[in-house]
Amino acid sequence: MEVVKRLYERFSSLVHELAKFGSIGAVAFVIDTGLLNFCHVVIGLGPLTSKLVATVVSTTFAYLGNRYWTFRHREQTGLGREYFLFFLLNGIALLFGILAIGFTTYTLGLNDTLSVNIANIVGVGLGTLFRYWSYKKWVFLEATEPIPVELPGQGVRQDR
Repeated sequence: MEVVKRLYERFSSLVHELAKFGSIGAVAFVIDTGLLNFCHVVIGLGPLTSKLVATVVSTTFAYLGNRYWTFRHREQTGLGREYFLFFLLNGIALLFGILAIGFTTYTLGLNDTLSVNIANIVGVGLGTLFRYWSYKKWVFLEATEPIPVELPGQGVRQDR
């Protein structure tokens, strides 16, 4: 039991960070998949255009969720810098989705809704691995000074 406790203490911040990242990612995935299907099936846009639209919207949501919840304890190096890098890295991750959907649709000739969605899931999965690594490395940097959990003066009552 002591081994489990030590492992938890050692990796608790990583576990919490991954849980938050996964939660934001799950909601962004629902947004991405919903918009992909809406644009492709309901509106009639092509699968690649639909993926592009869905990714722009879901990426904006993911940036806000990751900046202000998942990685809020990390250094804030400027909204413009972070947002630019976030979208640049998501553009690279988007290539995983575009390649998977493009291969499925145009190489294999499978353009039904199920095939496009399966290709999207594969692309999102590969892109998610790249995004988590790249966000920690380039976007949401380690804090150089500890970030306070509470505002100064909160949590301590001083009776006079």
